[in-house]
Amino acid sequence: MCSQLHSILRTVTLTCTPIFAILISTGLVAVTLSCNSESYPVTVIVEKVVDREVQVIQTVEVIRQVEVPATVVVERVVREEVPIVQTVEVEKVVDREIPVIQTVEVVKEVVLVQTVETVHEVVVTLAPERIVVTVVIPDSIERSMESEESMPMEDGTSRLQIVKDRGKLVCASRNDVPGYASLDDSGESIGFDIDLCRAVATAVLGNPEAIQINYITAAERGPTIQSGEVDLLVRTVTWTSSRDIQWGNFIHIMSYEGQGFMVPRNLGVTSAYELGGATVCVTSDTTTELNVANFFRKNNLEYSPNAFEAPDAVLDAYKSGQCDVFTNDRSQLAVLRSTLPNPDDHVILPETISEEPLGPVVPHGDEQWFDIVKTIMAGLIYAEAYGINSSNVDVVANGDNIKAKRLLGTEGSFGQESLELSNTFMQDVIKQVGNYGEIYDRNLGSDGVNLPREGSRNALWSNAPCTECPKGGQIYAAPLR
Repeated sequence: MCSQLHSILRTVTLTCTPIFAILISTGLVAVTLSCNSESYPVTVIVEKVVDREVQVIQTVEVIRQVEVPATVVVERVVREEVPIVQTVEVEKVVDREIPVIQTVEVVKEVVLVQTVETVHEVVVTLAPERIVVTVVIPDSIERSMESEESMPMEDGTSRLQIVKDRGKLVCASRNDVPGYASLDDSGESIGFDIDLCRAVATAVLGNPEAIQINYITAAERGPTIQSGEVDLLVRTVTWTSSRDIQWGNFIHIMSYEGQGFMVPRNLGVTSAYELGGATVCVTSDTTTELNVANFFRKNNLEYSPNAFEAPDAVLDAYKSGQCDVFTNDRSQLAVLRSTLPNPDDHVILPETISEEPLGPVVPHGDEQWFDIVKTIMAGLIYAEAYGINSSNVDVVANGDNIKAKRLLGTEGSFGQESLELSNTFMQDVIKQVGNYGEIYDRNLGSDGVNLPREGSRNALWSNAPCTECPKGGQIYAAPLR
């Protein structure tokens, strides 16, 4: 059959319209095309598709951005008038044993480089001298592929430039913990961690709404930031040495937490040291799970862990009586206790069993991006320390406080030019998002879930009664100068 391919050379135009598509299995979709009044079933696989008898297989190097189709340009068409079977490979298309025979040498206009492993829908359209393949995939994979744009390119493009070109900041977070990250009545993401994301978006893009929040589980935090698929991880992440080494660059401690226990009041327990033999509900793949094991082992207490991946599942198990104890960061226990049908029927035990310094994380590999986010977090802290808030930025910018004017970019510099940011970017951040204290109060403090800050480690260091006193808070950053 191959020896017959030389017989006739001429250009063939096929106009094809997709009739329907059926998901066959992971990564495999069957599409039926109508081409010049003839119908052809098409099977599309991510990396390779082969057409045989009534199946067409196309090689598709899938794109970095899902909505942009890969385009294959036909350079030459070989046709002969015998029934043949069509075979399509990456660089060449050979038809044989069907009414139309084609041999196509193609030049691929491939814009994207990520391989898609799951195809939800594939539309294939053949037009004169062109084959266009559009791949539409499920939301979870689409989100991952969109986020893939945030990774530094092999050509050396910085993450800052990628974020600017994309026009939005991609942050990984959660939506199930009021105060830190949850959804309001309109379905918008709100919370302390979300506002940190908005602060970075404001500094880089001038718009606190230019964000995309990818909701992930606790177990997905490490892989998500390691892959570089997001620009910023803000999901109540405890800073530990191994995570700093393996996951990404931790920025600043923006909140201090400690782990505790909540129990039903009728259990009659008043101390964590009385929990021997208890069943403990805990979120899996977290430092919380590790801390529980360490606490019970250290104190020679037996216990039975009941671990769940989703925090909601942990709370549901506790409410349904599947365990005696619910453990989490103490602030989260206080918030979640308030959501129970009868909060007074539950008590948070007095012991704090761990140190949980929380802060945002950026991927390894881009020092400028690390410095940008670190400087923005420091700016939020110093804005509060200098008395700058969202309502007085313009006044302070033209006032007499030299340190405040430096922060606001009206006198001197603290490295904005090296960061490739506007000298006055902190003015935009404070006006649109607020200083550290405003962010805390709005979400965790009196206007949020009402977790006291005064006298706690989450107060500013400058709240100490004297410069030598070690009794101020521990929210601090390197001086901006």
